[in-house]
Amino acid sequence: MKLKELESILQDCEVFDNPKIQYEQYPTTAHLAARMLYTADTVYDDIEDKVVADFGSGCGILSIAANILGAGYSVGFDIDPDAIRIARENAEEFEVDIDFILTDLSQDNNKFDKFHFDTIVMNPPFGTKTKGIDMVFLKKAVELAGTAVYSLHKTSTREHIQKKAKEWGVDFEVVAEMKFDVPMMYKFHKKKSVDIAVDFLRFSKKQR
Repeated sequence: MKLKELESILQDCEVFDNPKIQYEQYPTTAHLAARMLYTADTVYDDIEDKVVADFGSGCGILSIAANILGAGYSVGFDIDPDAIRIARENAEEFEVDIDFILTDLSQDNNKFDKFHFDTIVMNPPFGTKTKGIDMVFLKKAVELAGTAVYSLHKTSTREHIQKKAKEWGVDFEVVAEMKFDVPMMYKFHKKKSVDIAVDFLRFSKKQR
């Protein structure tokens, strides 16, 4: 499948009807989702036939992209029941088989015990409402992924993340610099849309 084709398919994903600011719910665009998953699959071979988890899955677009690209099994985790509902509706619409599980990723829980993830993909909250939540998501993903984690983070946090990756003993790579288009979604937004510079990052377990 070509990148443009994947992006075009993903544009049919429904997004939040009432986004919740406390969870920093900004939908991942089809443009970003397609590039993230297509790269993970074609450049690194981390999607096809792999067990792929999406942390903070929102409306499910990353999980759906993974499934379209031939993931062996896709599962999404989110704290918001409304997001889980929309994600399940999207999966039904796309006729793809994905599990979406309601859980708080910032808490230790046994929801992950039965899984062995090869790859974790995510567009975590940037931490503007709950300071440090982006790193909580990232640390959890790095702990649980067997092979690699793909994640979007503000470019301004790159140095900090690089230090953390070193601390955690994982390899860190900036796959691409991208623009995250944040549309006017909340009352406090003054502009129609704002472009935020983000890094598309890959973390991989060091080869023994």
